[in-house]
Amino acid sequence: MSPTILLCFLIGYFGLLIIIAFATSKKSSDNSTFFLANKNSKWYLVAFGMIGTALSGVTFISVPGEVGAPAGNQFQYFQFVLGNAVGFIIIATVLLPLYYRMNLTSIYSYIEKRLGYYSYKTAASIFLISRTLGSATRLYLVVIVLQRFIFDSYGVPFWITVLISLGLIWSYTFKGGLKTIIITDTLQTFFLVLSVFLTIYFVCSSLNLNIPQAFETIKNSSYSKVFFLDDFLANKFHLGKQFIGGIFVTIAMTGLDQDLMQKNLSMKTIGEAKKNMFSFTVVFVVLNIFFLSVGALLYIFATKNGIDIPLDHVSGKPRTDLLFPEIALNHLSTIPAIVFMLGLTAATFATTDSALTALTTSFCVDFLGMNKKENLEKSDAVRKRHMVHIAFSILMFLVIIVINALNSSSVVSLIFLIASYTYGPLLGLYSFGLFVKNRGLHDKLVPLVCILSPILCYFFATNSKELLGGYVFSVELILINGFITFIGLLLISKKTDQQTRF
Repeated sequence: MSPTILLCFLIGYFGLLIIIAFATSKKSSDNSTFFLANKNSKWYLVAFGMIGTALSGVTFISVPGEVGAPAGNQFQYFQFVLGNAVGFIIIATVLLPLYYRMNLTSIYSYIEKRLGYYSYKTAASIFLISRTLGSATRLYLVVIVLQRFIFDSYGVPFWITVLISLGLIWSYTFKGGLKTIIITDTLQTFFLVLSVFLTIYFVCSSLNLNIPQAFETIKNSSYSKVFFLDDFLANKFHLGKQFIGGIFVTIAMTGLDQDLMQKNLSMKTIGEAKKNMFSFTVVFVVLNIFFLSVGALLYIFATKNGIDIPLDHVSGKPRTDLLFPEIALNHLSTIPAIVFMLGLTAATFATTDSALTALTTSFCVDFLGMNKKENLEKSDAVRKRHMVHIAFSILMFLVIIVINALNSSSVVSLIFLIASYTYGPLLGLYSFGLFVKNRGLHDKLVPLVCILSPILCYFFATNSKELLGGYVFSVELILINGFITFIGLLLISKKTDQQTRF
């Protein structure tokens, strides 16, 4: 596939997004529009657009790549997805009603009202760190593909590719914010979903299979095992670990994350927000089945055509993340290659643009207090918001450069590892606020607890075989992290007659 054709496609794609951005933000570009889209979003648009935000390029590339990984992953990821579905239902029935009842712009305002000032700043800081690292990791994946299959041929350095990618995202998000994101993410999700089904069609055609035959081939292949029930202690793919981890990773990474909750809070009523979450959950589960199917088909195609897993440029080791782009861009025709690039670009940039908007919102509200400064001039507030938006773009750029220098593993594994250590304290904070009554919290000690918790969690994870009789942690590690935080908060609290802090 010609790099020039792919580059022209990218230019045209982002040109369309920029046109949409200016069309949706020309009437109003104040902070109310940027933060919550004037609370006038349509639930069906948000539900559809959230699919692209939640899936990202990691699901598009890394999940199919994991199907045939040397560790024998197969379809085990679907165990995690089932846990995700339960987590989404808990969010819709427990957290969303709370956020709407309190009329929040930043969901971390709940922590301030329930636990105190330092707890609030700690929660918001955890989100800023977690989302910056997670979103940078997701964007890193697509930048690798752009670099390898487009910009390397022009001699463009990796850091320039990162800068171009972030600059394009900033260009269509800086003005309209959430109002623009809801429209662009809806469009990008459409492209993502379309590309999944078209990819299945093109690969099936190359294998001379119709759709029923393809799914029968997948079913009979060595890649289709879903449930892993053997050796609970040592098997990190065990159903119990993946399912429980899926529940709590979802609660933390979605329900306690300003990014995805900001979209839910942009609707008029809690009823619309719930309809959004329930419909989103169904589509999310179904789409992941298709992503796993794509993975199995790719490995079947690779085996038939003698295609090896591409090697990582840094480590020189096979990298499963790159199998999908390798086949789509080098072993199929021009149309499938463009379809792949469309899906990858849509998936990854739908996640990153949303994250930049949420990071900007959280910092402006949680640290600059823009929602409380009624006397702040509109132009001054917008100017400060623009500066924050640029600052987070630069920060994400720096994080991607560091990740590129250090990481050569599967990106999906890296993202959930980051989530286990960074979102765990949020689980503990919200659990304490929701379920512990009549205990006052020593607010100033909360940051210390939230720092020590991941450290202790890391100690348990690295020594679990010796300490726990051979037990190996997987994504359920986030629950341990949250539990340690919860116990730490209990230790720095005392019983009171009222739900107050001291």
